[in-house]
Amino acid sequence: MQHRYQIIQPDWTVTVNAGFEVLRDFAVVVEDNRIQTLIANDAVSELPCYSQAEIIPLPGCVLMPGLVNAHTHASMSLFRGLADDLPLMEWLTDHIWPAEARWVDPEFTVDGFRLAAAEMIRSGTTCLSDMYYFPDEAARCSQDIGMRSVIGLIVLDFPSVWAQDADEYLHKALAVHDEIREMPLVSSAFAPHAPYTVSDEPLRQIAMYSSELDLPVHMHVHETASEVAQALQKTGQRPLHRLDQLNLLNPNLIAVHMTELDEFEIERVAEAGVNVVHCPESNLKLGSGICPVTALHDQGVNLCLGTDGAASNNDHDLLGEMRTASMLAKGSSGNASACNARLAVEMATINGARALGMADQIGSIEVGKKADLIALDLGSLNTQPLYDPVAQIVYAASSRQVSHVWIDGVAQLRDSEFCHLDNDELLATASAWAQKIKS
Repeated sequence: MQHRYQIIQPDWTVTVNAGFEVLRDFAVVVEDNRIQTLIANDAVSELPCYSQAEIIPLPGCVLMPGLVNAHTHASMSLFRGLADDLPLMEWLTDHIWPAEARWVDPEFTVDGFRLAAAEMIRSGTTCLSDMYYFPDEAARCSQDIGMRSVIGLIVLDFPSVWAQDADEYLHKALAVHDEIREMPLVSSAFAPHAPYTVSDEPLRQIAMYSSELDLPVHMHVHETASEVAQALQKTGQRPLHRLDQLNLLNPNLIAVHMTELDEFEIERVAEAGVNVVHCPESNLKLGSGICPVTALHDQGVNLCLGTDGAASNNDHDLLGEMRTASMLAKGSSGNASACNARLAVEMATINGARALGMADQIGSIEVGKKADLIALDLGSLNTQPLYDPVAQIVYAASSRQVSHVWIDGVAQLRDSEFCHLDNDELLATASAWAQKIKS
């Protein structure tokens, strides 16, 4: 069998390994879709594969693991800007849910997913965790375009364009899970929407299936103060306590938002090994609250980052989320060292991979891992002079500086240009949907 080799030679390599090593003048050697070795640039010519390898010099660039967007609703990119400057429940019930009932179908799902995936690739994201309708269509689209994804198997109590009741959602979820198992770049997670939209019995079944199949459970939890207050009024329980009683607080739970937590809940989440996804820009824009990142981190909780959907953020720029998360933690805690640059990078890479059950495959640059890699050109005015590449990534760089992206060893972006996606076609499709929805 003929193997394919790529030798990538940046100025800096941010490994995000256990020691968070930052290497200067090292090459990353990729064999097919995996990282074969890391070696000093001056020794590259001695490699047995050197004569048959593609040599990729990246002067002025930093190489790092691809970013992991641990929470999004990718297809909602087609609703970007549809309803802005509104609180969560008004935005959701008066605008988004009616628009979904009118417009969401397989074509919408695929076109929206493709637009979002392209935006993410362009800004350095190589893996996304999605939650939306028609997950089968999203999974096929993701595999087709070469995007690594964890596709959420949506569950609700009420009817939607995808299913009529919780039983049908679960039946379809298991069928889509079986289909996804055959896709190399795609895996699945149960995705009950939220405690206020899914009742006890389907949540019990999800807890059971999650344990049996070892699948993540991806769920909005404690997104706003009003959500918690309404749960207390209706059931006498805070949502997290209810989820605990339903056996859902464990390392398979990916709890998204978590803006309203008391001291006991933070300790319980840490004890149970729950993963928390911080979506700072969406929470800020919707006025939903602030996730207590510093307190969670102090308790050892695995923290990762998500953009949420483009209908509420309004972008899929995970580099921007890193900066916002760091600044927000500093400002809300009064501690300038809170959520430092290293932690922000870990939240966007290895911690996201860990939450998705993929830390042995992606999230850091280490021998044997999949070659999900991105390069940023730090030669721009806004990232010069350069003393610390990690700090520049978090506090100064923009997504426009992402120059190269590889997913599973396949180049998706070279010199800031798509390798396989058609930018003009994506723009035309988005424009066509906008005209349709506006009319």
